Amino acid sequence: MTMDAYRVVLITANGIDEGEAIARELVERRLAACVNIVPRVISIYRWKGELCREPEVLLIVKTEARCYAELERTVKELHSYEVPEIIALPIEVGSQSYLEWVTASTTKNESPE
Repeated sequence: MTMDAYRVVLITANGIDEGEAIARELVERRLAACVNIVPRVISIYRWKGELCREPEVLLIVKTEARCYAELERTVKELHSYEVPEIIALPIEVGSQSYLEWVTASTTKNESPE
């Protein structure tokens, strides 16, 4: 598989409970191999004309590009925000054995090690 097949997806959530629920569902549905949850990030943004500052958690999702559309749909159905942050970044270089594990973990017919 080529490197352009892999993605890191960044998602913010309103707290650890919502973050864990989204992360668990993505991994259970094999839309993500792994989701790291970074607690206590502060987000500053403009929303509906207001400057906002909110505590959030950051989800760092490792997946394949082929999973992105379904991953986005799943996050939107589970997320409490009207417009959740869901940003996919390409993985340019990575450990081949790790990326093989990502593929195995996001393939519905195989079991990852």
